[in-house]
Amino acid sequence: MTDAQPAADHARRSVLQGAALAGVAGLGVTALSGCAAKPAKPAGPVHLGSTDQVPVGGAALFRDDKVVVAQPAKGHFAAFSAVCTHQGCVVASIAHGVISCPCHGSEFNALTGAVVQGPATRALPAVSLRVEDGKMIAGS
Repeated sequence: MTDAQPAADHARRSVLQGAALAGVAGLGVTALSGCAAKPAKPAGPVHLGSTDQVPVGGAALFRDDKVVVAQPAKGHFAAFSAVCTHQGCVVASIAHGVISCPCHGSEFNALTGAVVQGPATRALPAVSLRVEDGKMIAGS
């Protein structure tokens, strides 16, 4: 083995370590950008189901469709995006009149979509909602 061999081994290790770190950093960027990449509203009409799923004075989360539907008074419905305005995570639950985002703790009023607690600073955007024969259609 020559004096040049240990230096070459060290250089090769440095390159491999740098490549590994770059790969890990890339995963972090991908994970963060994945949050923000979710569309905030349905792209077209989405059939959510029966109005019976939404309690009077409360709201229901349709997580797969990224929509929250509220019924503040009997027969009056409002819909909001279920995508948090902070960094684009889909909200996870509704309890005691509050919509909660699992990513950073933002909370929204379940009847209005207004911010109750940050870090989000903007309300959940309204989503158009149509009710036909007791069935809800969002994004129409």
